Amino acid sequence: MIQISDHALVRFLERAGGFRPEPLRAAIAASLGRAHHAARRMGATRFKIVADGLAYVVVDDVVVTITDEGGRR
Repeated sequence: MIQISDHALVRFLERAGGFRPEPLRAAIAASLGRAHHAARRMGATRFKIVADGLAYVVVDDVVVTITDEGGRR
C-alpha cells in the first residue's frame, strides 16, 4: 500500500484544498507566546507547553512536534 508523507499531505491541502498554513502557524505561535517567553526567561531551550490537552515540544525556539496529552480527543 502506498503511504503519504506529512510533507506531501500538507502540500495537498495547500494546493488542492486551499488550506493556508501561515495563518494557522501564526495563531499557534501567538497562543504559545507567553509560555515561551517565561521558559526562555528561565534559560530553558528545551521544554514542553501543555494547553488544551496538547503538548507542544519546543527545542531552540521551534515547536518540533505536538502530542496528545490525553485531555482532548
